[in-house]
Amino acid sequence: MRRRTWGAPQLNEFIPDAVRLSHIFAQATAPTFFLGAIAAFVSLMTSRLSAVIERTRVLNAIPEDDLRRAHLKADLERLRRRAELLNAGILSSLRGGLCATLLLAIIFLTEFIGFKYAYGAGLLFVVATYFLGVGLYRFAQEAKISVSSADEHL
Repeated sequence: MRRRTWGAPQLNEFIPDAVRLSHIFAQATAPTFFLGAIAAFVSLMTSRLSAVIERTRVLNAIPEDDLRRAHLKADLERLRRRAELLNAGILSSLRGGLCATLLLAIIFLTEFIGFKYAYGAGLLFVVATYFLGVGLYRFAQEAKISVSSADEHL
């Protein structure tokens, strides 16, 4: 049995063995997959936002005296709304990603140091899930208004 001395902890107490390392990685699996899902979702919304911005630029480039296509500019308000919703969804999802990243850091730090519990980890996961849910809701709102007959013309 190892005798505990009072004073500074020994360096080998902070170096995790293989069993502890595997436990750390097992605990980090769920937040890591969550973070990957957020990254894919943000990528999807970013590509849609890029398409909306490009469509807005094309419509804004239509000269006022082009009577054949001037009516297409009426779609600009819908495109602005879509961009706002996508931007809000991206920002909310990124907040969720930040929470998930912080959760991963807390899990690694507490396990590496040897704390038994990562205080606040559950709450942080709930907050991350909330932000992702808000992002999904904004994406659903954008998807609802995304298809219009004006998209077929140019």
